[in-house]
Amino acid sequence: MFIGHFAPAFIAATHKKAPSLPVLLIGAQLVDWVFFGLLLSTTEQMRLSPGITVMNPMDLYHMPYTHSLIGSAAFAAIFAALIYAVARNRTGAIIGFCVVLSHWFLDLLVHTKDLTLAGSPPKLGLGLWNHPAIAMPLEIGIVALSLWVYARSRRDGRRGWGMPLLATTLALAAFQAINWFSPPPQSVDTATTLLAWFAFGVIALLGWWTARSGKVFGRSNLIA
Repeated sequence: MFIGHFAPAFIAATHKKAPSLPVLLIGAQLVDWVFFGLLLSTTEQMRLSPGITVMNPMDLYHMPYTHSLIGSAAFAAIFAALIYAVARNRTGAIIGFCVVLSHWFLDLLVHTKDLTLAGSPPKLGLGLWNHPAIAMPLEIGIVALSLWVYARSRRDGRRGWGMPLLATTLALAAFQAINWFSPPPQSVDTATTLLAWFAFGVIALLGWWTARSGKVFGRSNLIA
């Protein structure tokens, strides 16, 4: 799961008390922001293992902090606490918590058995990465639905699919195409982390542009 993680952010952003769209887009991938950071210090680890799944050659064999259910919930709680501290918005904090935690459950659908409940076995994963005919339409479908819901919620009607949201949609499609169809990496190194952070950052910046260009349910979508 890659761009599929952003779907809960777009849907959550339609709530009148939700944090801003770029904040939610960061939250949707917060677990992976941290994972790729921990990868630099080898606190968490992955390695190339061609054939481990049909769609993804990465063996995500040591992720006890970010990709355990308890760990994900802890990051979600920190994210929610920051939202509340900045905005004093309890509903927004709860929404932010749910968006961050959604990452683990979406990964559960596609990952092979590399997720945990508390950092140790049993390892969990339904393994849809071994079934592209299911995984690919599923990811495209949930993102398309979330973008449609977000576009319809914008007060500015015909501008709902204006340039910023269209650019965001095209960027999501491009990043997913690269993820699916580009040659597999030759190694796991610093560039792996930097490329992931670049992709996440571009989507967050486009989310900021999109939120700034319109209103959702009659409010500015820039304020958490």
